[in-house]
Amino acid sequence: MIVRLRPDEPDRLRAIRLRALAEAPAAFGSTLEETRQRPPSSWRQQARDLPTWLAVVGGEDVGMVRVSRAGAIAWLISMWVAPGGRGKGLGDALVAAVVDWAKAAGCEEVRLEVSDDNAAAIRLYARHGFVPTGLRKMMPPPQAHRGEHEQALRLSSG
Repeated sequence: MIVRLRPDEPDRLRAIRLRALAEAPAAFGSTLEETRQRPPSSWRQQARDLPTWLAVVGGEDVGMVRVSRAGAIAWLISMWVAPGGRGKGLGDALVAAVVDWAKAAGCEEVRLEVSDDNAAAIRLYARHGFVPTGLRKMMPPPQAHRGEHEQALRLSSG
């Protein structure tokens, strides 16, 4: 089941974000340690300002995705599914939640950045029509030795 995080659930957001960073540190630009140190006010702001969806199986949060918006562009961020939930369509459902939200919000495009060596995520995004934009960069420290690239999904002809 995919549910939208409520603005009054910052502790739930913090718990799954820390779990994601602990399990897949190479997939994210932020580190577990720096994220652990964020004050409660940061989590309250994120829960309020960043639309977030959770994949819930058996009452447990096993996946997440968030979206930030910059004008007509929605940015899919913080995508993660726990190892036990992978291969069961949860990633597809989370991506679809962001795409549906972006369409309803009137966005023209959804963009994301993905690590060059994350083949499973690249396949997931391709299934939804995302294509590389040609923009590439190195990830922030401590992952600065790894490359990532931008992908985009056009939602309208603009």
